[in-house]
Amino acid sequence: MIRYIDSKKMGRGMHGWLDSHFHFSFADYHNPSNMQFGVLRVLNDDMVNPGTGFDTHSHANMEIISYVIDGELAHADSMGNRHTLTRGQVQYMSAGTGVSHSEHNLGGGMLRFLQIWILPDTKGVTPNYGDFRFAFADRENRWLSIATSIGNSQSSAPIKIHADINVYAAVAESGHTLEFPVLSGRQAYLVMIEDKAIINGIATYTRDALEIVEENILVEPEGSAHMLVIEMAKEV
Repeated sequence: MIRYIDSKKMGRGMHGWLDSHFHFSFADYHNPSNMQFGVLRVLNDDMVNPGTGFDTHSHANMEIISYVIDGELAHADSMGNRHTLTRGQVQYMSAGTGVSHSEHNLGGGMLRFLQIWILPDTKGVTPNYGDFRFAFADRENRWLSIATSIGNSQSSAPIKIHADINVYAAVAESGHTLEFPVLSGRQAYLVMIEDKAIINGIATYTRDALEIVEENILVEPEGSAHMLVIEMAKEV
């Protein structure tokens, strides 16, 4: 089963310095029928103006992944981490017992990134941070494994979090199809980050998404289809 999600019908948060598309209920956008998809609780597509950003705030008992699409993401946290990431790079944070952090655009251009919150399978863990400077070419016409569960020894993903998920990114060029299996008892959330593809006959454009349940997909790109997939256990 596949359900198409039109980005034009998503929740929206526009605050001058920030323009966000909310895939699920967040902040002032509250839709009781759109709270989460499996353990995926938040997926925000954030556009942040230069010289602005999210000032210091706190999180607890949440697994957080940030995927930079364009610009520079400057992170600082109460654990002493200070790092700046650029296009295609990824940071993660296990908030656990509690951590404070900030995220700013200190560069000269627009920052666009995906902010992803995943419900943990274990609460009260020691907070942890990490980032990975993936080469952008490593996701060209193939699925780059980004994140997986701490207990998954079969995955090559360098990011390990406290949740039964697998995160992949790909950029499929015209003429190169990609397949992705969603097995029995599993489901996946696909975000079309940039450009367009036909996925199992469904035209999927920039910022659109697909909820995929127990169905393999075939991606037929038009242009350079930049995608992120979060695969997880099926909701029961």
